[in-house]
Amino acid sequence: MLQENIDTLEKVFNYVAKTHSSKRCLGTRQILSEEDEVQPNGRVFKKYNMGDYKWRTFTEAERQAANFGRGLRELGQKPRENIVIFAETRAEWMVAAHGCFKQAMPIVTVYATLGDEGVAHCISETEVTTVITSHDLLPKFKTLLALCPNVNTIIYMEDQLHKTETTGFKEGVKVLPFNQVVKIGQDSKFESVPPKGDDIAIIMYTSGSTGTPKGVLLSHKNCIATMKGFVDMVPIYPDDVLIGFLPLAHVFELVAESVCLMTGVSIGYSTPLTLIDTSSKIRRGCKGDASVLMPTCMTSVPLILDRISKGINDKVNSGSAFRKALFKFLYQYKVKWIQRGYKTPLIDKLVFKKVAKLMGGKVRIIMSGGAPLSADTHEQIKTCLCVDLIQGYGLTETTSGATVMHERDMTYGRTGGPLTVCDIRLVNWEEGNYRITNKPYPQGEVLIGGDCVSQGYYKLPGKTNEDFFEEDGKRWFKTGDIGEVQTDGVLKIIDRKKDLVKLQAGEYVSLGKVESELKTCGIVENICVYGDPTKQFTVALVVPNQKHLEDLAERHGLQNNTYEELCSSPVIEKAILKEIADHSRKCKLQKFEVPAAITLCKEVWSPDMGLVTAAFKLKRKEIQDRYQHDINRMYAS
Repeated sequence: MLQENIDTLEKVFNYVAKTHSSKRCLGTRQILSEEDEVQPNGRVFKKYNMGDYKWRTFTEAERQAANFGRGLRELGQKPRENIVIFAETRAEWMVAAHGCFKQAMPIVTVYATLGDEGVAHCISETEVTTVITSHDLLPKFKTLLALCPNVNTIIYMEDQLHKTETTGFKEGVKVLPFNQVVKIGQDSKFESVPPKGDDIAIIMYTSGSTGTPKGVLLSHKNCIATMKGFVDMVPIYPDDVLIGFLPLAHVFELVAESVCLMTGVSIGYSTPLTLIDTSSKIRRGCKGDASVLMPTCMTSVPLILDRISKGINDKVNSGSAFRKALFKFLYQYKVKWIQRGYKTPLIDKLVFKKVAKLMGGKVRIIMSGGAPLSADTHEQIKTCLCVDLIQGYGLTETTSGATVMHERDMTYGRTGGPLTVCDIRLVNWEEGNYRITNKPYPQGEVLIGGDCVSQGYYKLPGKTNEDFFEEDGKRWFKTGDIGEVQTDGVLKIIDRKKDLVKLQAGEYVSLGKVESELKTCGIVENICVYGDPTKQFTVALVVPNQKHLEDLAERHGLQNNTYEELCSSPVIEKAILKEIADHSRKCKLQKFEVPAAITLCKEVWSPDMGLVTAAFKLKRKEIQDRYQHDINRMYAS
């Protein structure tokens, strides 16, 4: 990479198209048909009957991207003019992005799960005239276009089965399919316009756990820096295959997939609804994407790993007492020997390789980012799926670069050492009693400096000057995260400035830490802990896990009640509070950290309700406003 003097994503793609020309590059699973399937309870669900993966080679992908970029020029889009990509993760997303890079057009990435107001804000603020979207999201524009007067062209990625309805949009707005733009570009005379390293490649909107989403300016140089850091840390092999299903509007997934492109690794696309054999859109008897693709690498977020972990637990617990005890024994046996540095090939073959079949059976490495991964989930996924589970830490503002665990690190709950492309330092945060003089380890707010640090926030000079600074020719970002550096130079994130509450008796409670511990409790699907500084204890809003709730209801003789009735039942509330208290003891939480009262929430928190961000991080203020009545009731009791 360095020898070839590659300093932009455009040069990366040209380079790999030459070196890996006929190798599989981007794969899309074929959907053969959609069928009605009757469920055991009599309800009918639409399920997919799916075929094999269909691949574009590196040359084909590069050629298609070049044509798409020229097609955009033919439609009147100029170099260095912003263009929005608002779509789910898929091969065309990558092709479109690289088509834009070839014409030096900065792409504005918007989460597919962002609410209408958020999307309109991103489109208006960046003054785009062209939006690239998908068949599924196109209908949103019937209402969105009224809020975005500048938009005159919408390009949509087609659906495999259904024809797209393109009538009924605002007068004067062109609505064209993706492939038509590629066709227009085939006969175009426009040359490519290669960007420079300092040119903006991406304006990436953060999901914004507080207030309106902010656009983070990421240059080509920023992206290449993190990609280089990643390659230095994570071993990559020529026959690796990545399964891509996280949002590409998330910096972690975009960088991970870009590393795959750069190193000639094939990417097969998937969705959370079709990922494994038991996923909700997969027809009975049909295989999930992971079983067909058999990936070796996968990126994930703790939310999904927690779900897999709970799935394994449910499966074990539904077996006989003997099988449960046997599994537990073998699990502890494996953990013990792995900690001593050995492998357990026999037990793996007999037991754990069967569990690993869930993800196709070939996964060797899972990278987790985006939120803290609990130690319990980390250990369980690593043990049961026979993988290296590597946790990394970074932010959109640092192009996802900061620290990554070493593959040989046997510990849990830490985020690894700094990447080769950035420096990390701690500064005192007096208010929370975090100081670099603390014993046994120095603690403080984490600052990140280096080539991966963004130029700042789009059109927000005040906020940029608040959070970024230059020193000795290096750009630094203040993360707002509290970390400690341990003796082996590894960073552990222990808190977040915004998550700290000081209770009446003067104890500090880190809400995020308590939540990530309690999320590993089987009954808890999601949880938001709230601490009132004028009170002596915390309270929690809990979204219960449906399956566990039904089991609990049965034990208390309430099996005929609906989900809503169970959530309002004082008996169930008390039982769950006890489970949480027991679990807290197991996690070694302090007494004042354990919620003294809970409310069971009847609705699952999703991004469209505005209670969690598109990356599923809690929006505390919004949750508090919505449930203020319940919070008052809990404190009054």
